[in-house]
Amino acid sequence: MKNNVAVLFCLLAISVLAQKKPVDYVNPFIGTSNFGTTNPGPIAVRGMANVAPFNVAGPQNLPYEKDSRWWSTPYTSDNGFLTGFSHVNLSGVGCPELGVILAMPTTGEIITDHIDYGSTYSDEVSKVGYYSNTLDKYGIKVETTATTRVGVSNYSFPAGEANILLNLGLGLTNEQGAQVKVVSPTEIEGIRTVGSFCYYKPEEAYPVYFVARFSKAADDFGVWKKPTTYRGEEAQWMTYNGKTRLMKGYAKEVVGDSIGAYMTYDFKVPTQVEMKVGVSYVSIENARKNLEMETADRSFHQILSETKEEWNQYLSRIEVEGGSEDEKTIFYTALYHTLIHPNTLNDVNGEYPKMRTRETLKTDGTRYTVFSLWDTYRNLHQLMSLVYPKQQSNMVNSMLRIYDESGWLPKWELNATETTTMVGDPAGIIIADTYLRGIQDFDVEKAYRAMKKSADQLKQNPLRPGIEDYIEKGYLTTKTTNSGSVSTTQEYNISDFAIAQLAKVLGKKEDHKRFSKRAISYRKLFDKEFNLLRPKNDDGSWLTPYNPETGANFVKNLGFIEGNAWQYTFMVAHDVEGLIKLMGGPRPFSKRLQDVFDNDQFDMANEPDIGYPYLFNYVKGEEWRTVEKVSELLKTYFKNAPDGLPGNDDTGTMSAWAVFSMMGVYPVSPAEPIYALTIPTFDKITIHLDAEYHKNDKIEIIGNGKQGNENKAEILLDGKKLKKPFVTHQQLIKSKQLEFRYN
Repeated sequence: MKNNVAVLFCLLAISVLAQKKPVDYVNPFIGTSNFGTTNPGPIAVRGMANVAPFNVAGPQNLPYEKDSRWWSTPYTSDNGFLTGFSHVNLSGVGCPELGVILAMPTTGEIITDHIDYGSTYSDEVSKVGYYSNTLDKYGIKVETTATTRVGVSNYSFPAGEANILLNLGLGLTNEQGAQVKVVSPTEIEGIRTVGSFCYYKPEEAYPVYFVARFSKAADDFGVWKKPTTYRGEEAQWMTYNGKTRLMKGYAKEVVGDSIGAYMTYDFKVPTQVEMKVGVSYVSIENARKNLEMETADRSFHQILSETKEEWNQYLSRIEVEGGSEDEKTIFYTALYHTLIHPNTLNDVNGEYPKMRTRETLKTDGTRYTVFSLWDTYRNLHQLMSLVYPKQQSNMVNSMLRIYDESGWLPKWELNATETTTMVGDPAGIIIADTYLRGIQDFDVEKAYRAMKKSADQLKQNPLRPGIEDYIEKGYLTTKTTNSGSVSTTQEYNISDFAIAQLAKVLGKKEDHKRFSKRAISYRKLFDKEFNLLRPKNDDGSWLTPYNPETGANFVKNLGFIEGNAWQYTFMVAHDVEGLIKLMGGPRPFSKRLQDVFDNDQFDMANEPDIGYPYLFNYVKGEEWRTVEKVSELLKTYFKNAPDGLPGNDDTGTMSAWAVFSMMGVYPVSPAEPIYALTIPTFDKITIHLDAEYHKNDKIEIIGNGKQGNENKAEILLDGKKLKKPFVTHQQLIKSKQLEFRYN
C-alpha cells in the first residue's frame, strides 16, 4: 500500500510539473536588490500602469532611502517599511523618475504624513500580474493587478474605521506640483507633475493624469494640503503656518505640492474594496476612458486572469526543455523583463502627447515610449526582431514619429520628452539592424534621411555633440568634451557602420563607402604602447599622463563614459578584424581580451562590456573561451534571487543578455545581423516565429543535454556542420534546427 501511495504521489508531482506554464516560472523579485532597480509590482505586457509597492521613503529604510542617495526605484527587497503603492513607474533605470500617484489603505483616524501612516509588511507574494502583502500596522491585506493603462487594487479591511489615501506629494520624481479633486464618494481625479529625468531638462516637466474609482461609496471624503512654511515677518501672524490643512467634504480642485485626497469608511464587518486607477499622459478624460474601456465591470480576479493569460501568450513564444527549475525561472523572468520597456504611451483611443509641446496626436498602432537606446541597441531590439517582430516594427515606427515631431531621432526618450541621457546616436543602429533582419514595414527612406541628418549636421546637433571634430579629425578630443572623448567616438563609429550597412542594401554606393570609412576612425585612438585605446588632445598628441584603469566604478575621466580603456577598447564588434590587426594578430588579440577578465576589469553590469565574452569566437582555436566565460557569467551574476541581476537591468538589456546567452545565440555586432554561438543552457529551445514576418513557424535549438566535452562541440544547422561558431539571422530563421553535438 505504501509503495502504491508513493508511486501515486510521484505521478501527481510529475503531472503538476508538466502543467507548469512559462508564466509560472517568472519570479518578479529577481532584480529587486543589488541595484537591479526592477520592482515586483504587477504590470501588463508593455503596460503604462504598474502598481509597485513603495518602500524607499522614510528614515526607517536607510541606507536604501530615496533621498539619501542616487536612487531610481520605488522598491527594494532590502527594505521593510512601506508608504503606499505607486501607479506609474520605471523598471531597470539608473535615474529617479515617476513613482507617483501613491495609494495607501489605513485604519483609524486620518493621518497624512507618510512617515506616520507607513507600515511594515509581511506575507509578501509576487507573481506575473499579481502582488500582495499584509500591512502589519493595520491588518489589511493588499492585492494588486493591472491592465495596460489601469492599476487595480483589492483591499481587505478589518471591521471598523477604514481609509484609502491618495498621496500626490510623495514620489520618486524630482518634480513637484499636483492637482486633485473628489468627484463623488466613488471617484477621485487629478494630475501629478513629473519630469527632469537624470536631473536634465526641468523645463520639459510634464503631467500624468489619473482617475481613481472605488467599488464602494465612501461614508466621507476630503482632501489635504500642506503649504510652504513661511520664515519672514508674516510667519509670526500665521498660526496655521506650515501646518497640514485637512478639508473634510471638500469637492473642488486643490492645487499644490504636498496634497492628497482620502475616502473614509465605517465597516461593521470585514470588507473588501476594489480601487481602479486609470492613467493617461493626455488628459483626465482619457484616463477615465482608459479605466472604463479596460476594466468596465470586470472584477479584480477577472482582470488578473486576463493579464496573466496575455503574459503567458508572449512568454510561450519561447519554450525550453531540460535545465533546472532555477534556470527556467531565471530565463523566463529575464524574458519577462524584456517585455516591460519600451512601454505604451498612447491611450485606448490612440491619443498621445507630441514631443516637447505635449499637443495631442493620434496613432493607429502603438506609440511606444521609454527608449533607453544607449543600452538597448546592443541586444534587446535584436531579441524583439527575432521573437516579437510586430512589436519591434511598432517601436521603429514610434522612433520615426519622434523624428517627425521633433526633427531628430530619439536618444533617451521618456513619455514624449527627450532626456538626452548618455552619449552616442543609437536609434539609427536599431533601425538599420531591424531592416537588415527583414522587418521592413516602415518608411526606410525617411529613416535613412533621419540617420544621415544626425551623422552630417554640423551645428546644433543634439545627437552628436562634437561632430565637427569627429568629421575633421576622425575622433573627439579632450578639448571637444570634458568626458568620454574616446567612447563617444566609438559610439559614432557604430552609428556610421549602421548607416553604411543600410546604404549598401539601399544601393547608395557613395554613402556606403563614406560611412564605412568613418566607422573605423577609432583606429586613430589606438595606442600600441598600451595595446588599448587612449584619448588624444586637440593637437593630436596623446593625453599624458595616462592610466588606462581610471574610469572604472563611475569615476569621471576624459576618455570614457562610465568606464575605462579596458572596458571600451573591445567595443568595436563591427571591426573585430581591424582590431585584431592593430593588436598584432589573433593570439595577441585573444591574450589582451583575456587580460580584461584576468585583471578584473570586466564589468558585467556595463553595456560596453557585455559582448566581450563572444569575441573569442573570432579567433580560431579560442572559441572554448567564449563557452567557458558565458557559462561562468551566467552562473555568477544571474540567480533566482532578489540580487539575481549583475546590477541595473537598464530597461531589459541585462535580461536580454541572459535570454540570448541561455539560448546559445548572441547578436554580437549591432546593425550586423549575425549571431555568435555558445552552448545553450537547455536541452531544447523552441522559438515560435511570427507568420507575418517569417516563413518558418519555428526554430529548434538542440543542446543535447551537454553530454561530452562542451569546449569541442560541433554545431550543425539543418544537419550541416558550421565551419565557424556564427550564424546569420537569415540563416537561422530559414532553418528548422540548430544543433550542438559534443565529442
